[in-house]
Amino acid sequence: MSLKTRILSLVAVLIVISASASWLAYRELSEDIIERWGQQVAEIQVRYDSARLLQSLEREIGLARQMSQSSALIQWAKNPDDSGLTTEAVRQMESFRTNFRDNSYFVALRSNGHYYYNNAENEFADNQFRYVLDSEKPEDAWFFQLIEEGRDFHLNVNPDEELGVTKLWIDMLMRDEDGHIIGMVGSGLKLDDFLQDIVDINQEGITTLFVDYNGAIQLYRDRNYIDFASIIKPEGQKNTVALLFDETPDKQKILGMLQMLKKRNGEEGAVESGFVMVDGKKHLAGVAFLPAIGWFEITLLDLNALLPTSYLWPLIAVFLVSLLVTLILFHLIIQSRILKPVLSLEQGVQRLRDGRFDLPYLPKPDNEIGRLVDHFEKMTTALRDTTHDLENKVAQRTEELHKLARIDALTGLKNRRGLDEVIATSIQKSQRENKGFGLIWLDIDYFKAINDSRGHQAGDEILRNVAQWLKTSVRPYDHPGRWGGDEFVVLLSPCDQITLEQIACRIRASVEQESKYTGSPFTISVGGYFCKPGDSLDTILRNADQALYEAKHSGRNRVCIRTADGEAVHTA
Repeated sequence: MSLKTRILSLVAVLIVISASASWLAYRELSEDIIERWGQQVAEIQVRYDSARLLQSLEREIGLARQMSQSSALIQWAKNPDDSGLTTEAVRQMESFRTNFRDNSYFVALRSNGHYYYNNAENEFADNQFRYVLDSEKPEDAWFFQLIEEGRDFHLNVNPDEELGVTKLWIDMLMRDEDGHIIGMVGSGLKLDDFLQDIVDINQEGITTLFVDYNGAIQLYRDRNYIDFASIIKPEGQKNTVALLFDETPDKQKILGMLQMLKKRNGEEGAVESGFVMVDGKKHLAGVAFLPAIGWFEITLLDLNALLPTSYLWPLIAVFLVSLLVTLILFHLIIQSRILKPVLSLEQGVQRLRDGRFDLPYLPKPDNEIGRLVDHFEKMTTALRDTTHDLENKVAQRTEELHKLARIDALTGLKNRRGLDEVIATSIQKSQRENKGFGLIWLDIDYFKAINDSRGHQAGDEILRNVAQWLKTSVRPYDHPGRWGGDEFVVLLSPCDQITLEQIACRIRASVEQESKYTGSPFTISVGGYFCKPGDSLDTILRNADQALYEAKHSGRNRVCIRTADGEAVHTA
């Protein structure tokens, strides 16, 4: 056998061995790359879907909580037969209806089981009372079950047979001053619209669903899998997420992810992921817990649909061609034009794998490896820009959500949540420094009549004007905010009794005077309370609210200040 034949035979054997080894390495490497990429995409997708859901629900939950704390509704729920309280309660309910996204609400009273409801069409304008809840009826069991459990907040996907609607219900318990449950309030979002906006977004290879704390499916693109009225079903009869998987190990794996997240107690940003089989295809499952609503968000990624392995075939082609060239060229050419660029590229890949984008110098010989290096550099640049862009978007969205959660959109002042935070901070500071502070609670006199006679746009303009006059009437370091409806709250710190009275009177006079220039004068009633160290939030709000009530009861356009010893000071 000639040397040429031996060389050719050796080259052929080396090519076959190298090609086989390369193919195996390619399969392992490509799967590893896809899996690593898929895990990152799954975590990003889970957080993105979770943020979209919370953004849609957070405002509605806040409004429902505010509605459950309405003093008018609480007093009425305790005395449902009082016609005067009923009239005021209906007015309160209708004012909340216009603020809910679905322009609907419900109120259920524990004392008599009466259920009140009105929708976006204002179909029940003068007849909000719809029916009486019956503990013996299966369709009403949700109300009594939630009362028995005593959970202040609950999300429930359920059809209301009496009303003929199927919605994602936001249920909020209503309690009196002693903490006793006296009813339930909330709103609902149309299920089909919500599924289309949040879940069924037609992204190929991506499936999103939401399950409750026990794994029962609440939101899914296929309504047949949704577990309606989960709250009243015993365990074992619910449509859980396990229904989506055929194999027992996959069911155990997904349920195990839920348990792991439960043990982590809603750790911020926590995501569990793993591979499962769905409809005979390998999927990467990402799971996150949303403590704000007590649900889990599950994202299933079909990696073959998102990134087919065929996309990486050019890479193995370039590698085989380069391998063939290395078997033909001399060692020096191999070393200078093949091995050195490959080693440099390996360093770059390792840095990129470790999350570093500062690549070392990568030689670019005039061959396939050089083009591969160029593609890699461009890919690295694109990945870096995409990562930075995504991080900026996440940071921007987080900032927007933070601002949206604490700023009233109409007036630009702090909202209920923002005021709660500054009041809590002032309570702690008051206890620490043993100094009191002031709280002013005001509302617009006859605001409902203004809205009814001039329309809600005029009412909104009045609210914006009051907010502007509040800003100019208080000190730069005070905290004015809109509590809800036509009610405003101002926190004064530092403050003493005299300063509290002066600023309260100045606000009342400023509104009365400035409103005259608008052509439609109106007045406000102001209540104030000088808080002493050790006062709780409930004590502060109750005294300020009582002072406001006394100001209105004494003729409106009045200021009433309550001190820590219970005395009330009335001023014009």
